[in-house]
Amino acid sequence: MTKYQLIAATGCPTGIAHTYMAQEALEQAAKAKGITIKVETHGQIGIENELTKAEIEAADAVIIAADKDVHSERFTGKRVIEVPVSKGIKEAGQLIDDALAGKGKILGGNQSLDVDSLEEKESEVKGIGHSIYKNLMNGVSHMLPFVVSGGVLIAISFLWGIYSADPESAQFNQFAATLKEIGGLAMGMMVPILSAYIAEGIAKRPGLVVGFVGGLVASNGGTGFLGGIVSGFLAGYIVLGLVKIFKVLPKSLDGLKAIFLYPVLGVAITGLIMYGIAGPMSAINEGMMDFLAGFENSSPLVLGIIVGCMCAFDMGGPVNKAAYVTGTALLAQGNTSFMAGVSAACIAPPLITGFAVLFFRKYFDTNEQNAGLVNFILGSTHITEGAIPFAAKDPLRVLPTMMLGSSIAAVLTYLFKVQVPAPHGGFLVLPVVTHGLLWVLAILAGSIIGGCLLGLIQKRRITKINATI
Repeated sequence: MTKYQLIAATGCPTGIAHTYMAQEALEQAAKAKGITIKVETHGQIGIENELTKAEIEAADAVIIAADKDVHSERFTGKRVIEVPVSKGIKEAGQLIDDALAGKGKILGGNQSLDVDSLEEKESEVKGIGHSIYKNLMNGVSHMLPFVVSGGVLIAISFLWGIYSADPESAQFNQFAATLKEIGGLAMGMMVPILSAYIAEGIAKRPGLVVGFVGGLVASNGGTGFLGGIVSGFLAGYIVLGLVKIFKVLPKSLDGLKAIFLYPVLGVAITGLIMYGIAGPMSAINEGMMDFLAGFENSSPLVLGIIVGCMCAFDMGGPVNKAAYVTGTALLAQGNTSFMAGVSAACIAPPLITGFAVLFFRKYFDTNEQNAGLVNFILGSTHITEGAIPFAAKDPLRVLPTMMLGSSIAAVLTYLFKVQVPAPHGGFLVLPVVTHGLLWVLAILAGSIIGGCLLGLIQKRRITKINATI
């Protein structure tokens, strides 16, 4: 068995791009330094390149570059450096240097971590803000496949007509109605799954069932995804409280605690609290959704700029995810216009890099040229993260350029009154997009303008460098 000097685990909320970009960056940085490293990835298809117990024990240090739960309790007793996944991409070399220099912290001391020490583990997380974000993103990453599969199936059912699922309509089609029903069931799982995996991120397996039931109560109470977030955190910390309270019980009762006390009391307490706050939460949720939806008709320019800037600001990070999750929540309520602008703004950044490389090819090196052309494919399928390497090299000038391009795409999308009933897929869902051609034109307009500006920025930078040589 190969003895790895370092081991690492990477994971991002969607598990599509950041996860593997961080893996590649760490592997390349280690190779350049003559260091052996094994990187485990927590992507949308599950855990790949999984670390064995022997590999964990033999490694000198651990790097965790993740915005979701990667089961860090396995590394108890090891020296661990834990950072957001974006740092794993941008600062891979520095992370490896820090790990070899003995920086980081010994996770959980020298004692094994079990369900009865979850509250100590939680207190070790770097800052309350990062802890909240990581647990929230754990919920979002598990929720997204339900939203995407359900949304796409519902969108496909509309190909037989907008009323194809209504038995009273002349457009009625049994297959379309079945597709819509299946898609609706998947979409209906959005809030319970979000809540369940927020709680699971906080309290591990004991929190899962409590969070799931809390999410069901939130969903039935009409509190929307905001209720799911509240119930998830509530469930997780209630379970941690129960763990602490029942710590006085004998070790022989651990099985009883896990199978009976935690789920029964956790579900009862969380469920009753959620029932109590369902009314106010529902009003808040509806008010927020109505406020955002109202911008579509009254101020499409303002809404487009807000959505465009949010989506391009950190491309897959927390600000981008805030816009995306809001779009999926509105989509679940039947609003297909808001998501159209969000999708346009997410598709634009990679296309901007593609057009920049296409129009100003000689000012980019070979790797950038290849990456830009690949980004035409990534952008067309709604994978924003392909633009990150370009932004990382010159964020102060590149990010505003991409925010401008995304804003133009989103503003035009709202002005054209485009409707996108699927939360992901990019141009693959064009057959079910209302005013699909106008949507493509809006995205191309923002992408080409942004691409020209990015190309001019690169030209000026290279010209300046050449002038000083």
